[in-house]
Amino acid sequence: MTAKPYGLICPISKACEVLQARWTLPILCEIWAGETRFNDIRRALGGISPTVLSRRLSELEAAGMVERIEDPAKGSVDYLRTQKAVDLEPALIALAHWAQANIEADVALSYEVSTLMWKMRKMDVSKVPARRIVVRFHFSDADEAHEVYWLLLRPGFPVEVCVDVPGFEVDLYVETTTESFGAVIMGRSTLAREEELGRMYVSGDAALKRSLPDWFPKSKHSTAEGIAMLRAPGEGVA
Repeated sequence: MTAKPYGLICPISKACEVLQARWTLPILCEIWAGETRFNDIRRALGGISPTVLSRRLSELEAAGMVERIEDPAKGSVDYLRTQKAVDLEPALIALAHWAQANIEADVALSYEVSTLMWKMRKMDVSKVPARRIVVRFHFSDADEAHEVYWLLLRPGFPVEVCVDVPGFEVDLYVETTTESFGAVIMGRSTLAREEELGRMYVSGDAALKRSLPDWFPKSKHSTAEGIAMLRAPGEGVA
């Protein structure tokens, strides 16, 4: 937002001047998805530094895209979209669907494991048996501090993503890669296809394994038309 103006008589260039700064659109998308607290936005984005996030939020506030709401009683701060940002939704949806259809999966699926696992908090717990459930995820290609995560589900509690052993017996084991896991979330593959291709292995409680497709979280853009699917090993570009 502090970039030098293009100086063009073009509304798209004016929109770019406001939105092109790195992390600006992802921040808006996370707020749109329901992350309104600073630390939650930072965790959802993974690679952003606190300094950059703070700067971008201030810029969005100055541009009238985000409103900063303080609650002195709770000592909390929430960042909410203004109507100006809400009006941007159709353009963001169109951009997301364009990317789903026109950017090859092996390019698009470059995710950090931590951000993928953070998405698991959005799973539909109503489709999970009403008991304590522990799912262990191992990412064989993780290039981060953690390659093993645990998902802890308990009735009446928020979904928990753990990097330390939660201290309960594991019900389901998932061995996968960031690319394979991300492909399922983004609708560029399915759990069944990834297992068939040997890129994902699921073992443990048989009933939980059968129900996994029902509660595995999916991006809201996973049903876009013409999605470029993650290719099978040895499959060339169409």
